This record gives sequence, structure tokens and C-alpha cells, in this order.
Amino acid sequence: MIAEKNGKCIIVSAPSGAGKTTIVRSLLNQLPMLSFSISACSRDKRINEVDGRDYYFVGIDGFKQLIKEKSFVEWEEVYEDNYYGTLKKEISQIWSNDKVVVFDVDVVGGLHLKQIFSTNALAIFIQPPSIEVLESRLRSRNTESEEKINMRLSKSKIELARANEFDVIVINNELEEAIEQAKTEILNFISS
Repeated sequence: MIAEKNGKCIIVSAPSGAGKTTIVRSLLNQLPMLSFSISACSRDKRINEVDGRDYYFVGIDGFKQLIKEKSFVEWEEVYEDNYYGTLKKEISQIWSNDKVVVFDVDVVGGLHLKQIFSTNALAIFIQPPSIEVLESRLRSRNTESEEKINMRLSKSKIELARANEFDVIVINNELEEAIEQAKTEILNFISS
């Protein structure tokens, strides 16, 4: 179990391709009191990703072992055999350094974390300006098959319907404006 639940958390969630990771990276660069919670995942890393920086790439068997060991605050099978989870030790370490935990997680994981951390968490939903813009962003990545893109788009429609369950919705139409809006919300939450 996590030693304490009184540290603060920022949860940033969005459909795949909405720009949450770009926004989170910018916030981490601008706000030194924030510290990124590195999630574990079962999938293979993408070309530009680094193990231990972007995710802990543990594979399916490794992930299932961590589940058995009760190492997660929360975990989820996002797609078939594609698991993501928040490690207890990661959060404890960040709080022990008097930092605010930042989560970059999918919508279901974000809502689960909000349930766990309640008023100690600010849940931000990054919303694309439209489903068409989201599709264009996913395609411009050139990292996934047509089948995976269609799967992500289908899931994104369900996720977009849950936006109002978050504390704040930031529409990512202009990246710099979205970053500034998220930054203002975070600073207000931390100082409250």
C-alpha cells in the first residue's frame, strides 16, 4: 500500500492522439514541482521511446507478475494483451521528494485514479477540437496500421463521451493555449 495518500496528483487523460503527452512534457519542463509517474506497460516500445523514461516496458508476462505481486495502484488492459498500470513505488518515491505526481494515462485509468485519490487529485481531460482532427493526428504519427488507427478512433468516441467526468476540460486546438490553460489550472490546484 502507498504509505500516504495526502500528496497531490495531476491526472492528464485524453483519447489517443489528442496531444496529452506533448502537453504533459511541456508542463513538466515549466513547473519544477511536478514529477512524472512512469507507468508500466506490456507493449513494445516505439522508436522514439526510452525504457524507464516514457514507460517501464515489462512485457505481458512481466506485467502479469506485477499484478500478482499487487505492485499497482491501478492497472488496465487497454487493448487485448496491451496492459498499462501505475506502480505504487513510483508514487511513493515522488511524494517522498515533496513533488506533485503527474499521470499521463488513458481515460479509464484517469477516472480510476481520480476515484482513488479523490480531492487530492486534479483530473484534466485533453479534448481534440474534433474527431477529424484527432484522426489526422493519429495518421500523421505513421506508427500504426490502419486497423490500429480505426480501433483507436472507435475507442476515442467512447472516451470523448466521458469528458464531463473530469474536473477540467482543455480543448487542444492551439497547443500553446492548451498548455497555458492546463498550467493555470494546475497552479490554482496546487496552491489551494
